[in-house]
Amino acid sequence: MLKKVFVSPDPGRSRLRFAARAVLGIGLAVVVCGLAGTSLIGAIIGGLAALLALFTVTDATVRGQAVTTALLPVAGLPVLTAAAALHDLPVARDLTFLAVVGAGVYARRWGPRGHSLGVFAFMTFFIAQFLHATTDRLPEMYAAVLLSVAAAAAVRFGLWCYERRRPAPAAPAPPAGTGLARITTRQAVQATAGAGFALVVGQLVSGDRWYWAVGATWWVFVNTTSRGETLVRGFRRVLGTVVGIGLGFLIAVPVTGAPVPTAVLAAACVFGIFYTAAVSYTWMMLCVTLLAELLYGLLGFLSPGLLALRLAETGVGALGAALAVLFVLPVTTHAVTDVWIQRALHCVHACTAQAAARLAGTEGADPAARVAELEQLLGRVRLSVAPLVHPLSPMYGRRRRARRVLDLLDDCAREIRGLVAVAADPEASHDARLAAACWRVEAAVEALTGGGTVPARTGGPRAAEPALAHLHDLEHALAELAAPLRSPSGSRLAGA
Repeated sequence: MLKKVFVSPDPGRSRLRFAARAVLGIGLAVVVCGLAGTSLIGAIIGGLAALLALFTVTDATVRGQAVTTALLPVAGLPVLTAAAALHDLPVARDLTFLAVVGAGVYARRWGPRGHSLGVFAFMTFFIAQFLHATTDRLPEMYAAVLLSVAAAAAVRFGLWCYERRRPAPAAPAPPAGTGLARITTRQAVQATAGAGFALVVGQLVSGDRWYWAVGATWWVFVNTTSRGETLVRGFRRVLGTVVGIGLGFLIAVPVTGAPVPTAVLAAACVFGIFYTAAVSYTWMMLCVTLLAELLYGLLGFLSPGLLALRLAETGVGALGAALAVLFVLPVTTHAVTDVWIQRALHCVHACTAQAAARLAGTEGADPAARVAELEQLLGRVRLSVAPLVHPLSPMYGRRRRARRVLDLLDDCAREIRGLVAVAADPEASHDARLAAACWRVEAAVEALTGGGTVPARTGGPRAAEPALAHLHDLEHALAELAAPLRSPSGSRLAGA
């Protein structure tokens, strides 16, 4: 896990800047809330609102990010009002919480903006339970949320908007469908069912901290699609919580209530959450757990018993998510994996065609955007295949083949990046052999995605020209993909 976090590539230091900006934005939000005269409760809800504003908004353009950020209070404040008003009405509160869970997951069908607003709405209700919000505190909480979102926006879009120089690539849309065939609809039903289980059992475990179980179920479903992804994420959540609780005894408990050490450690946890989120859910959950422990220390509630209770509630939430994905409208790993692999292969072809057009002098040909899309799709493939390549997976044959597919897709991406770099050179010229090589790439992709026979890569020395060399290596990787993508019976890797 250490290697995965600290040795993983960080092109353009994007993760480092993402984490550093988060510390700055959240710190500013807390300071602004303090200067506005809010209480400790107001400062905490303000810091958490700023964290969500900086973490969950992932639109492809800066303008889109700004619009989504402005809409966060519109989604969150009504939910906060409902949570406070229903504080003393447990049945109505619980039913409303489940409705927020279902609506928040269903909103993902509208892309990154729907996802961001759904997460903010859910977390607003969750934070209201965490802070025991009542109607008399609403004015202060409204002010804290509005001030903090504004402070986070000022840092993100004014002080340090590095996305303007390099726009973030658009997140790939989830697999399409209608009705219950739509994955987001099935997940909304699953999440609501899992949260219902977590809510009931969590209240049996603790009448005061039951919402931890619901929160664990919710976050297990975030950024997952299939049951395999959800189960692996649930395992990693529990593992990160266990390690975080162990560190809590060494770090959070000794500084309980001390404001300066707690502030320093909380800033380090925020940095860790943002820096590790893209590469290790386990490490992210470790940092989240430590941050929660530090906040409870400030509120005067931290104790060894509370840490043990958090572990129990996290286990309940993970179990609720596991039962939901296994028995409620399950979305199989093989179906989702096949979709993402096919989309990645089609993107490989599109990148190749755009690069060849650029070399031929076609105006408007821009393979760079396609490369960014390919990177996003490969990220989804890795996430989808994660259950197959997990060290605890008992299916050795599928694990070996899945690793081979990932390695070959990475080879394809490397050759595409090299080809695009050559095409970006203004002195690069078109070679007639490029058209034939691109045609062979197209034929290979169509065969891999349509079930046909992949043309064998012809032998011979590697081409000296950089563009042709990358295309020939790309052909070789696509030809090699045919074997692991299909079982001996001809089915795809994911369905084998």
